[in-house]
Amino acid sequence: MVVGLTGGIGSGKSTIVKMFSEFENIAIYIADDEAKKLMVTSPKIKNQLIAEFGKQVYINNELNRPYLASIVFNNKKKLTILNNIVHPVVNEHLQNFIKKNSNKEYILYENAILFENESDSFCDKIITVTAPENIRIDRVMKRDNSTIKDVKNRIKNQWSETKKALQSNYLIENLTLTNSKEQVLKIHNSLTKKMR
Repeated sequence: MVVGLTGGIGSGKSTIVKMFSEFENIAIYIADDEAKKLMVTSPKIKNQLIAEFGKQVYINNELNRPYLASIVFNNKKKLTILNNIVHPVVNEHLQNFIKKNSNKEYILYENAILFENESDSFCDKIITVTAPENIRIDRVMKRDNSTIKDVKNRIKNQWSETKKALQSNYLIENLTLTNSKEQVLKIHNSLTKKMR
């Protein structure tokens, strides 16, 4: 069983993933981390990125993130091209990960843009992590040293929490660690049918 975990920027997905990682016999796939690795290790991605964005997209075999970001975050068309290069390879990688971990109780698949890039189609169940927008903005400003305007722009590029919630099986309102831990345990027990 594949359980998608998503949520808007600043909702605290990483904190929730950490809580799930304490359970034995589940496997966790973090799409963003794997995409970052694959952008350096996959010849298919590298060749396409160089063809599309030029040789300066890699410096000494390392991805030139500032250069790439300066292109794609100001140009929706270029961002779509980037996603169309990276996502198919990540999806293939995910499918192999699912096969390799078929003995686990479930696979937690964390993806910030699960719905936006239609990766929800791989999931049997979906968890959305939520938090009030003012708290999310505050968290991201502290974490990334961003301005309120930058954070609001990033929020605008994602689906609204309401839209995500309507298509989810479970919601975790991530306000306090204690409360979030209780919600995570309840969901884990439901997924593994360990009802108390």
